[in-house]
Amino acid sequence: MKKVFTIITSLFFAFGVVSCHDPSKPNYQYFPNMYEPVGYETYADSDAFANGIEAQIPAEGSIARGWQPYGYEDTNEGYEAAKAELQSPIAITAEHTATGKELYGIYCAVCHGSKGDGQGILMTREKFLGVPSYADREITPGSIYHVLMYGKNAMGSHAGQVNEIERWQIAQHVMELRSKLTK
Repeated sequence: MKKVFTIITSLFFAFGVVSCHDPSKPNYQYFPNMYEPVGYETYADSDAFANGIEAQIPAEGSIARGWQPYGYEDTNEGYEAAKAELQSPIAITAEHTATGKELYGIYCAVCHGSKGDGQGILMTREKFLGVPSYADREITPGSIYHVLMYGKNAMGSHAGQVNEIERWQIAQHVMELRSKLTK
């Protein structure tokens, strides 16, 4: 009976030791921060810097990588200036126009219609009223870009959905639609 009790106790002790072992962590860690990194929150207080959190704040006047400043204000004067002065930096090519057509179908046709006549699905279902035809407007690629950047009247900004090049591609397609409507 004593042997059975010793065997059961030994097995219980062995299972207890094995169950506490975690194979994902070694027993000795010489550089624990390499295995378990210290996470810092953005803009959190830190003892790592003498001046507190200042080292984690972007430098004053810095611009995010890939972002280009836009020199026209979100005003009627800014719209008119963009309409008169702003020129597309990309060439008018079949590739850009095709991409513009695809993007127009995704973001614009729902209101403006696939032909640019202001008869998109939301207009015909009377969800939005008064969407103009491109034939009725004096528009330029610069004014189209400006409206995509900031929005105008009931149309909101699309700057978060399409980048700079894509806005110019859409403008190329809109100008193509306008030329077809005014013939």
